[in-house]
Amino acid sequence: MTGDDVRAAVAAARGLLGRVGDGAAEVPALGTSVAGVVAHVAGSLAWYAHDLVAGPAEVSAADQVRRPGADLPTLVADLGAWGEVLARVVDASPPDERGWHPDGRPDASGFAAMGCAEALLHAHDVAVALALHWSPPTGPAAATLARLFPRSRRPAGTAPTGW
Repeated sequence: MTGDDVRAAVAAARGLLGRVGDGAAEVPALGTSVAGVVAHVAGSLAWYAHDLVAGPAEVSAADQVRRPGADLPTLVADLGAWGEVLARVVDASPPDERGWHPDGRPDASGFAAMGCAEALLHAHDVAVALALHWSPPTGPAAATLARLFPRSRRPAGTAPTGW
């Protein structure tokens, strides 16, 4: 997976979030608000970029904290910025570079897949909570499923229709 997959997934999430008028709306499946979900995804993308650049040993002396009063449009812009940071880090990383994650030492493609999963799965959570019609883009969704769950195969020529 590449930075373009991350860009496409984040753009799709931002497209959905642009239809949400109230950042305080609850997303019960995650126990937080839409704004909380967006801040979580943005923070995850930031950490994935950090963890890939930092290398295979855990380096986490600081945390990202959502600023009180940050409105939804600002959080969505932040999501876009961190998505671009991750995309650029993924694209600039050599094939053998590894980063740290609690579940292993992924390469750039693995971090791209995790970033796409965060953006697409949590966009789906928001869509379900607010009864908004939304489907993930088939390219990044299929690539994410194949990368993170290689044993779950779909029939040839079919695309994911949802999570």
